[in-house]
Amino acid sequence: MTGGGDSTAHKSCSLTETIIFLLAIVSGTACSICSKTMMEQHAIGIDGDYEKFEKPLFQTLGMFIGMIAGLFMHAIVMYWKIPFPGYVFPSSASPNGGAVPTEKDRLLKQLPTLEQPETQAVPVWMYFFLIIPAIFDLGATALCMMGLRYLDVSIYQMLRGSGIIFVALMKQHVLKDRLYNFQWLGVFWNVVSVLLVGGTALLNSADESTSNVDPGKAMLGLGLVLTGAFVQALQFVFEEKVMTMDVPSPPLLLIGMEGLWGTLLSLFVLYPVAYYLPGDDHGSYENPFNTWYMLVNSTDLQIWFFVYFFAIFGYNLFAVLVTFLLNSVWHAILDNFRPITVWGTDMFIFYFISAQFGETWTPYSWIQLVGMAVLLYGTAIYNAPNSGSLRLEGGPEGCCLNFRDEYEDIERRLEDERLHAEWLNRKMSFAETRLTGSFAGEWLGSTRL
Repeated sequence: MTGGGDSTAHKSCSLTETIIFLLAIVSGTACSICSKTMMEQHAIGIDGDYEKFEKPLFQTLGMFIGMIAGLFMHAIVMYWKIPFPGYVFPSSASPNGGAVPTEKDRLLKQLPTLEQPETQAVPVWMYFFLIIPAIFDLGATALCMMGLRYLDVSIYQMLRGSGIIFVALMKQHVLKDRLYNFQWLGVFWNVVSVLLVGGTALLNSADESTSNVDPGKAMLGLGLVLTGAFVQALQFVFEEKVMTMDVPSPPLLLIGMEGLWGTLLSLFVLYPVAYYLPGDDHGSYENPFNTWYMLVNSTDLQIWFFVYFFAIFGYNLFAVLVTFLLNSVWHAILDNFRPITVWGTDMFIFYFISAQFGETWTPYSWIQLVGMAVLLYGTAIYNAPNSGSLRLEGGPEGCCLNFRDEYEDIERRLEDERLHAEWLNRKMSFAETRLTGSFAGEWLGSTRL
């Protein structure tokens, strides 16, 4: 596959990129809100009584089902050769399907055509290889959904941002990718934000006037979400490692295959374990028969799941497009915008739509607000010197710390990579020109020496 986003190149944020970024925020916010709202719904259970729909494994399954839609879109794009980010097809304008035309002279040997890089058929082994990131995604999502049962959705969303801490540690010690000092400073502030947000959750749970969650369960929720963030970091590091293999894996196929493998693993591994594991759901940790019974007997749950299904696919799709059309830094910025939009939407639901759902402002919300600001501050420092970041060059915003030398080192490397890519493009253009000339045969012979 060619045509992937280049994180080193400067890309402008036009109207198209802006719309896709906003759609990613909207769909990502809808995912989190739908997850929490479904857990607060009540429906008739298998024994005829009303029960709370606290089904984290079902929501994990729903996430993967939503991602399977990527396979259908991948098939449509490939079959009709629809222009789509991450896919390159031969130009229909060229008589030979996109290859450079060659001179047809009986005195010259027929010159080989110079084909443009295009999206090729995916090897069979790749479909099975993608089970590995699906396993990581399954574990991370299941753990986070279990933790969401005991936390406000805004706190849950901010804790998921702690993945940058684990990613940084593994990049340094597993991938042997040395981090700069300013990046470690950004990681430090992310640790501070996790402590502030975690403290807010514990204080809210201890306040009987604002919460009915036991402090012990709140602590359990914190542990589950942080563990899920760690597993998610393993997934990110693994994906970064395999990206150096130069294998064709178009974005829609990646989304769809992770969804397919995740669905199969949920149905035939995760759910059987949860069914036979003792718990509060009719003797099981999560009873799939009870889940199905409640879903069939509740129109509200069906509507919420329908919205959740499309929000999941929409977020995965738009997040991939953000990475492709802009770069991976903007993907990180997107993930750190979500706590703001999720918290704001949740409080809007509580105060303006229904006090049965959503999230209220508590005496400790100020601590959470500070934690959110620290999270954004730390991420902006970590992402320097890219767009949307904060450069610390001796000013008061960074306690007079100066990392100008490190920024200049990064910019030199990025410029070298840009010049190298430009040189390769010019070399390819020169090759195409020589292939169409009368001396093409001589030139091709000289290049083989």
